[in-house]
Amino acid sequence: MTDLPILEARGVGKTFPGTQALDSVDFAIYPGKVHALVGENGAGKSTLVKILAGIETPTTGTLLESGRPIRLESTRDADRFGIGVIHQELNLLPDLSVAENIFVGHELRRYGVLVDRAGQRRVTRGLMARLDHPIPPDTLVGSLPLGRRQLVEIAKALARRVRVLMMDEPTSALSAAEVEVLFRVVRELTAAGVAVVYISHRMQELLRLADDVTVLRDGRVVGRAAAGEIDAGWIVARMTGRAAEAHPRETAASSDKPPVLRAGEIELRAGEIVGLYGLMGAGRTELLESLIGLRSSQDPVWLDGARIDRLDTAGRIRRGLAMVSEDRQRSGLVPTLPLGANITLAALRRLARAGYLSARTEDRAAAAQIADLGIRAAGPRVPITALSGGNQQKAVIARCLLTSPKVLLMDQPTRGIDVGAKEEIYRLMRRLATQGMAILFATSEIAEVRDVADRILVMARGRIAAAVTAAQATDEALVAAAGGGAA
Repeated sequence: MTDLPILEARGVGKTFPGTQALDSVDFAIYPGKVHALVGENGAGKSTLVKILAGIETPTTGTLLESGRPIRLESTRDADRFGIGVIHQELNLLPDLSVAENIFVGHELRRYGVLVDRAGQRRVTRGLMARLDHPIPPDTLVGSLPLGRRQLVEIAKALARRVRVLMMDEPTSALSAAEVEVLFRVVRELTAAGVAVVYISHRMQELLRLADDVTVLRDGRVVGRAAAGEIDAGWIVARMTGRAAEAHPRETAASSDKPPVLRAGEIELRAGEIVGLYGLMGAGRTELLESLIGLRSSQDPVWLDGARIDRLDTAGRIRRGLAMVSEDRQRSGLVPTLPLGANITLAALRRLARAGYLSARTEDRAAAAQIADLGIRAAGPRVPITALSGGNQQKAVIARCLLTSPKVLLMDQPTRGIDVGAKEEIYRLMRRLATQGMAILFATSEIAEVRDVADRILVMARGRIAAAVTAAQATDEALVAAAGGGAA
């Protein structure tokens, strides 16, 4: 180990047209340590990581490697210095195999010419075994669920033998057990002298793993401390400029009301928020997808007294069911369309008059949702890709709300978004419930399900293993039920 940073940003600034993304940022990365980088969406974290990874060049300031000034003008430059990144929005090719994705652009060669496919499969098996997930090397990445794809992205970074590894929300789609495996791998890396930059919105995760924490707000460093000397409240206060909020329950649900949604053991009443908690592979996503019609359902599905399981997804949406998917980039957004078109996409038939859709009508409907949900954007015509993760998620929710649903299904609605955006979505969920909407949301975060839900259903091995009110729930009981034990 050394007292000299392996990689350092000194006075780094970055200006885009009309935006000061970073302003005189100092950030030092030391070998053998985990450096947590936190901040709300739009604080400058991604810009700083892109500069350190050679994706962007700084407008001002200097980058140093082991005390020597360097220029990173491409990802190849960063790769040459041993700098790797695990991106939150996965950078994988769905039509290639796991092994091909791990080695794309860095193929193993025989005789310096032929691709050593057998060698790549062998190394891939070792990497996936290290992550406790022996996914066959020839499996197509596109066939894997989101959590498994996230593990492939991690394996891809591990194959590079990096000196600096930057990890952007690496656990956002992982189960609790998979998080533990990742933490073990991170400790192995730091023990070998690798420097890790860790970005996450999960406060307890940061404090448990990190050696030090740097907080960005509005492109500036607003806090820096050793992780052992601070708590989650300290981080949140500096990220947002305010203390974390509580979410008082003012449910409009009543046990006297008939269920608005019923399917097997699932019952939801108007004004009720029900949390669906479970580990990865428990069947949460599959259950939600069967309710919305993306999968076949073994049980009849009743919505507001009418049976809907014979309807396709579009028919169920017209009857009053809507769903926010887990992977907003892959199945929630259309990146080639602007914000407004993404919002109105599911309600075009409703907005049309005599078969004609007016651009003014569409813009007006989108603008109303943008204002109501507090989406931070200049207007409906801005590119959806220009928005932060939290604002993109609110756009997906806005599209669902424009169909006027009676029941809203939400799969990991706060995955990969910052503390402030989470608070806004929690408030929105509570507001919708008090207006009479029924909400069923899936999550792998115990704190979230206990904080937001009125009632909690625990899934294990594809079945409902326990059903309790939030007031009755304990962390121990939820974990035991999720693992297949008694609640």
